[in-house]
Parts: sequence; structure tokens; C-alpha cells
Amino acid sequence: MTTPALRDFLEIPYDKLEDMNLELKAARLSRTSADKLREARLKYLTDEKRIKAVTVCFTDLEGRLQMLDYDKKFLLKSADNLTFDGSSVRGFSAQHESDLRLNVDWSSFYWLPADVFGPGKVLVFSEVLDRDGNLYASDMRGRLKRFTDEMFAKDQVLCHVAPEIEGFLFEGRDAERRYHETGKFDYVSTGGYYHSLPGDKLRAFIDAAAEVQRAMGFGNEKDHPEVAPSQFEMNFAYSDVIITADQVQLYKLLCRQVASNLGMTASFLPKPVTGINGSGMHTNMSFNKAGKNLFWEKGGKDNLSQAGWDAIDRILTSADDICLILNSSVNAYRRLDPHFEAPNQIKSSANDRGSMVRIPTGNEKSARIEVRSVGPDANPYLTFYTIAKTALEGPRSVADEAKRARTRYLPDNINDAIRLFKGSKWAADLLGEAVQTKFADLKQMQADRCSKALGALIKVPEIQFHHEVTNQYLWSKF
Repeated sequence: MTTPALRDFLEIPYDKLEDMNLELKAARLSRTSADKLREARLKYLTDEKRIKAVTVCFTDLEGRLQMLDYDKKFLLKSADNLTFDGSSVRGFSAQHESDLRLNVDWSSFYWLPADVFGPGKVLVFSEVLDRDGNLYASDMRGRLKRFTDEMFAKDQVLCHVAPEIEGFLFEGRDAERRYHETGKFDYVSTGGYYHSLPGDKLRAFIDAAAEVQRAMGFGNEKDHPEVAPSQFEMNFAYSDVIITADQVQLYKLLCRQVASNLGMTASFLPKPVTGINGSGMHTNMSFNKAGKNLFWEKGGKDNLSQAGWDAIDRILTSADDICLILNSSVNAYRRLDPHFEAPNQIKSSANDRGSMVRIPTGNEKSARIEVRSVGPDANPYLTFYTIAKTALEGPRSVADEAKRARTRYLPDNINDAIRLFKGSKWAADLLGEAVQTKFADLKQMQADRCSKALGALIKVPEIQFHHEVTNQYLWSKF
């Protein structure tokens, strides 16, 4: 039996972790050169003998986080030639084009809580390149990074995002994966909005997950139980769009791991249980130039500038075209139910939470638009890229005032959303026709495994074949 004394792997206290991760986050925000950050991180890995492995992450087209652990010594020798088989990732690449490469983004380096991720590990995100070294078209993190870099280089404009990601906590490990056997989810709490006892299971989970977030430099703001039983929300700071998208992936990862450690399941299904509120990922976005919030105008309608209203107009004009991106699963359309405060109306409002876009109360720093119709299972890189690019470059409304006054609604099922997405010129402009087709085909494959007419009750296949549920074996048996 190996004794613990034989191991000397890196374990950093939570308070020190927070300081280290916040310092590196500040370097990203100040746009420290990539070469300088790469040099510093490689030197650190070389000098720190207590690190055994580097977890390198990328995200597939549907939004699943993929993780590879590289031995530190191997990575230091081979950092410029990290290859993997893309055909092993569902929908990512065909067998004949399977060789892909990882391009590590050293600015996205994270020190990790050892009790959650294991001792002696650090984590970093990467872009995906094709075998010729070009950005792989289906890698939406790379697409988002290129878009925002070009936007800054052209006009010095920055995109800032803050998501509000809701989830559910259920009894037992792997509750989603076992749903086809049990047919139900068991709540850990029925307290409801803002309510929980200091020691109950939901509060213990929220506290533990918030500690991990804080240690990883998220910049925590608030956390609380949500409206539905066993539902939670943990908010973190507004930040650069790429940092925020990375943190969305880490947020869901750490929530799942903390829940598993406690013998429970954190679920980001948009509507796991019939008859209660679903979960969303409300996406708050603004653009900043030379320290000025471009969406703020004191005295403007709802204190929003013309640039803000133009962004809203473009998003609403393309609402049908981009609905599949923002609501990318069969189950997501359960949430767009008007009986549960669903943001399914294609309109904007300062107060009506049934509107797709809301204008929150803000000031010169916090003025923003909030796209409420996003599901928590959406690919954050693809979602933020789509909203940002649509807000700045999407088609404008040409409807007359009478038509504009009518309330329009988002699709209420994935099949209609797929049809609208496939026929959309704007979706083709956003993604390119090849990626547009690939994404639509992935979503159609998921839709074909579920009832076309869903009815009122949630069905087993929409959980069983949900793209975020680790059910690869069952997918392959279909």
C-alpha cells in the first residue's frame, strides 16, 4: 500500500488560490501579450516540481467540455504538437479528417482546488486547429476569440458578458444517466426562492461550489436557491467575453463534481421536471470602448443608447434564425412555456420577463441588454459569438409599425427551430454553410430520438439523449 508521505503533489490553500487566479485574470484583462504569458506559464511549469499533469480543455460544437490530462514533462516537450482524434468526439469531425491539433491558450491558465480536481494539477483552455494549423471551423471558442480580437484591433471595442446560470440539484449520483431506469428525479430541497436552512443539502452544495468558484478567481457576486424545488443560481462577475465563456464551462464542471462528492447530481437540463420552472442562462452583454459603456445614455429610453437599441433590433429581427443556437436541445423547448415566466416573446421590455430581451436597470457602468431565452445547456462560446455578432452586424428590421406591434413567439419545439435555422441566410453568414449544416444535423439526430409531439409530460428520451448527459454507450446503441 502506497503511503501518502511518498507523494508531494501541489496543494494550494483556497485563499492563496484566489489571489493567484485573480492576478492571472487581471493579466488577461489588461491584454498582456500572449507570448509573454506563454513564457511565464511554461517557466512556472518547469520550475514547479509538484505538478504532475496539465488538464487541457476544449469544447465541441454542441458545447460539451472535453478534457485531456497531459503529463507535465511530456507537455513541456510537445506543447506545439498536441494532436487528438476528432472523429472520437460526436459530430466534431469525420473519420477521414480526424487528425486535429490543440493550440494551448496560456492566458487561460487556472490553479485548481486539489480537493475537487485532484492534487498536482493545473488547467488550461485551448483552441482546435486542423492538420494544416488553421483554426478548425467547428471550434467556437476559437471563432469567438478571433471575432473579438478583430473587433478590438479595428475599433478598440471590448465585449463584456455576465451570465445567470440556473441548475438543479438532485438526490444520488448520475441521476440524469440513470433516468431511463428510474423515470424520475428526487429533490434535495423544496424551500423555493431565496429560502434554505443553513445546513440543508442545497445550501451545503451552494456553499461548497461557491468556495471553489471563489478560489478559481470567478469574482463571486451572489448565490441563492431559485424558484423551483432544488434549483440554484450562483452569479459571478461581469468580464471579457472569452473569460466568461471559459468560466461557464468551469462553473458547470465544478458544480457537477462538488455535487458528486456530496452524493448528488447537479443538472443543467433546461426543464428536467414537469410542472415547475425551468432553468435558463440569462446572458447580459454590453460593449465598451476606451472605458465608455456604448449602451449607456442618460435620458435615453430606459437609459439605453441608440447603439443599444440597434443591437436589440438586430437580435429580435434574427430571433427565429438563432433560436436553435440559444436553445439547442429537445428539452430546451419545455422551458419556453408561457405558464412559467418563459422568455418566449420576440420583443424587448424593461419589466416583462416574458420578453426575449430585457433592459435591466443600470448606470453608466452597468447598462446592458439581457437575452433571456438562452438555455443553460447551450454552447457558451457559440451563444456569445452569435449574440455579439448579431448585435453588431445582424440584419435590421424592415417591418412596418403595425407588424412590429404584434407579439411574435419563438418556436415551441426543436423541429421548427431546426427548419428555421437551416433556411436562415444569417445563420449561414454567422457560421459558414458547412458548420450550419453540421450543427443542424446534430440537432436533428437528437430530435429524431425523441417524440415529435412532446405533449405535456417530459419523456425519457429527451433526458436520455440530451447532449450534456454522459450516455455515450446508450447513444451508440440506438
